[in-house]
Amino acid sequence: MNTRIKNFGPCKVVSPAGYEYYTPDESKVIFKTVFETDESWQAYKSAGVEFFEQAGPRKEIYFDPKDVTAGIVTCGGLCPGINDVIRGIVMELNYRYGVKRVLGFPYGYQGLVKKYDHKPVELTPENVAHIGRDGGTILASSRGNQEATDMVDRLSLYGVKILFCIGGDGTLRGAKEIVKEIEKRGEQISVIGVPKTIDNDINYVQKTFGFSTAFSKAMEAVECAHVESKGAPNGIGVVKLMGRHSGFIAVNAALASQNVNYCLIPEVDFDLQGKGAFLEILKKRILTRKHAVIIVAEGAGQKFFGKNEERDASGNLKLGDIGVYLKNSIQDYFKSEKIEVNVKYIDPSYIIRSIPANPEDSIFCGFLAQNAVHAGMAGKTDIVIGMWNNVFTHLPIDIAIQERKVLQPTKSTLWRTLLASTGQPAHMSAED
Repeated sequence: MNTRIKNFGPCKVVSPAGYEYYTPDESKVIFKTVFETDESWQAYKSAGVEFFEQAGPRKEIYFDPKDVTAGIVTCGGLCPGINDVIRGIVMELNYRYGVKRVLGFPYGYQGLVKKYDHKPVELTPENVAHIGRDGGTILASSRGNQEATDMVDRLSLYGVKILFCIGGDGTLRGAKEIVKEIEKRGEQISVIGVPKTIDNDINYVQKTFGFSTAFSKAMEAVECAHVESKGAPNGIGVVKLMGRHSGFIAVNAALASQNVNYCLIPEVDFDLQGKGAFLEILKKRILTRKHAVIIVAEGAGQKFFGKNEERDASGNLKLGDIGVYLKNSIQDYFKSEKIEVNVKYIDPSYIIRSIPANPEDSIFCGFLAQNAVHAGMAGKTDIVIGMWNNVFTHLPIDIAIQERKVLQPTKSTLWRTLLASTGQPAHMSAED
């Protein structure tokens, strides 16, 4: 794993940020922290310890602040905290570094393409001061790929020296194409990614902003499902939550609620029909406890829909609606078993992603924004601001996009805790 960070050159400008403590450029964050045996630790050391570069303000910076125009784009789906990140970037650039020109490019990467005619917005401390109160993004967003040549043309036209790309996997892939085009032209425009996804599935990033708010809000829907399930004979509450590839939101919402009986996620296969499969297990609970609450992540159970090659504007495979499918399957199964059930289905997806950040996420967004500014001013590029072992890091975009982060059921204490909380079997596959 090559974690080397690209720099435009030596930093010779004394930072005007005025911090009492600066992060040395040689400061490292060790990749692995837990070793089951002394032998494994010794083997790890002898093979060469892997590490990430620590994020933070540098004593000397690369860009002279008076020459810097910064740009910000927000791409992909909405997520709690985007406005907090925008605010944090503008405030840090202006008050700490003295950068007076910050442009917000509307509608994601479309804002970097001339033909769409989206005029950039001047962002100042005054007009971003209170945007954290609102959900969404003041710059709006879009999905879909744009030509890197067109985007870099636009950046050069406005004299942008640092571009902050706030978004998820697709956004970071777009940022990588921008980096390649900049390098091809021999220009020096720093590209810094701030990872945004409520699914929390960015590779080698411990936590993404919006995740805490998302599962906290999702828990409200889960509690409503619990009330509904207990309010009718043989009540079953089904809640579909976001999570295309990973079940982090579903699992955390289930743990926070403590009233969830089954949690179905993309990382753990399950069957519906047959001995030992999910519906038979659900039937046993209904006959004994008279109610049940089920969370299903949107990417779970996609095998039931067959092979699908259709993709959305971001290049993601379109998913079958597992929530509706599961609800209908439950109703059909119990009807065939001649057992009356009352199924209530809740899908709060757009509600949990469009609300303002909670206090925990708002603070986290501020940290990400400040560290993004520090990295850009120091002439670093082609990176994502991440967190690893509770320390903020610089992560090469290549590593962030090489694969999705998913929950590891056989190794994860999170999944083990979930099984203990819900009481569901570790496996719900039909017996041969």
